[in-house]
Amino acid sequence: MKNFNLFFYRIFHWEYWSMKFIYYPLFPIWIYLSIKSRSLFFFNAANPKIKNGGMAMESKDDIYKMIPEEHIPKTLHFQNNTDSNAILKACAATNITFPFIIKPDIGMKGLGVAKIHDGEELAAYLKKNKTDYIVQEYISHPNEVGIFYVRHPNEKKGSVTGIVSKEFLTITGNGKSTVGELIIENPRSHLQLNRLRKKYGSYLKTIPGNKEKITLMSFGSHTLGARFLDLSNAITPELTERVNAICQGVPQFYYGRLDVKLTSLEDFTQGINYSIIEINGAGSEPTHIYDSSHTIFYAWKEICRHWFLLQKISQANFCKGVKYLSFKEGLSMLKQNGQLEKQLRQI
Repeated sequence: MKNFNLFFYRIFHWEYWSMKFIYYPLFPIWIYLSIKSRSLFFFNAANPKIKNGGMAMESKDDIYKMIPEEHIPKTLHFQNNTDSNAILKACAATNITFPFIIKPDIGMKGLGVAKIHDGEELAAYLKKNKTDYIVQEYISHPNEVGIFYVRHPNEKKGSVTGIVSKEFLTITGNGKSTVGELIIENPRSHLQLNRLRKKYGSYLKTIPGNKEKITLMSFGSHTLGARFLDLSNAITPELTERVNAICQGVPQFYYGRLDVKLTSLEDFTQGINYSIIEINGAGSEPTHIYDSSHTIFYAWKEICRHWFLLQKISQANFCKGVKYLSFKEGLSMLKQNGQLEKQLRQI
């Protein structure tokens, strides 16, 4: 796809807009909720056991330690100066084998997440990474969903407010075009071209066989080209009960999104063939809004709906004695988060 056409594709598909264009029009709503809470940074009270409520700069390792082991992949935490031999030794002792997932302990937007196939790839990753990181068992279940969960602190049970299915970024060969040419043909993959060039290098000159499918990014991140499909109509009382059972096992977790690898929603509802690869807190987006069938107006409505729920939960916890971040602490968090994002984009 030519750059001219790609430009207009982004304009007419709001899911590719800058986050500033999506969220800045809603700033007056956040101010209103802040006035109600008497704090710009009320959100940290939403999940009292997670740093900053899970809005930013929270440790994934700390969150994994809060989740019962039967729900998550095998997970190891390492300091940024750990050498590859020590990592491989620890992985062997924990039965984590290649391929495995590696990602920054404090991360965002899928930045710095990689699937490692061998020691050479691990060594290359460690040279670029300057943060503490997580090594995690690769879960081969074919599907990934995001399940948004909300529970008022004064209620025993919460609700599921949205479900999104994530289709990984793939291309299909025709026996003639190179991987690079196939990437450019599809706007979703073309928008990831610079990242894919960095990741695959000369492999982009390879010609896949006819109807050969290649997964370019095996992560369910919208910023990495995954396609999001709204499955909120699949919410059932039985599925909600399953999510409640999981989330009630996480101390004082009231608001956020579960990212789950699974075989099917039916299996998940029955408590089989799934693994929670992440739990995100107050900074979670209701990612079902990114289904291409939804308008920007629907997205704004859903974002605001979840912000109101976030404020209500935070205020309830505040009344129970959970302190809000001070203005100084909030600004410091935002500054650290901005610096971290610049750093992660270098990995």
